[in-house]
Amino acid sequence: MANVKFYGTGRRKKSIARVYLTPGTGKITINKRDIDEYLGLETLKLVVRQPLVATETADKFDVQVTVHGGGFSGQAGAIRHGISRALLRADAEYRPVLKKAGYLTRDPRMKERKKYGLKAARRAPQFSKR
Repeated sequence: MANVKFYGTGRRKKSIARVYLTPGTGKITINKRDIDEYLGLETLKLVVRQPLVATETADKFDVQVTVHGGGFSGQAGAIRHGISRALLRADAEYRPVLKKAGYLTRDPRMKERKKYGLKAARRAPQFSKR
């Protein structure tokens, strides 16, 4: 039990997070930086900690995250998804709590592609009668 690691992959929009949980004191490290240094907004820090708070394991695991792609909001969502999946590997009894909160569901919303004849996904060129 010396080197126990629980792994989970989280995705949101264009972001992909690789999350490793190790028994520890509750330190969260994202891309080799502290969570406070990496994520500026308090709301995003709250989003990342949600699965740990829901399962009451905030001070039992150290979280090591490698995340790339997307913006900060998407990355925070990906980290939350990854932490939830890693917690399931740690203990399957967390499943009902995480499932009820909706942390195990991958958010399918993506950016809509641009269509030809339009300026953006749905934005049409400006129209003038004269």
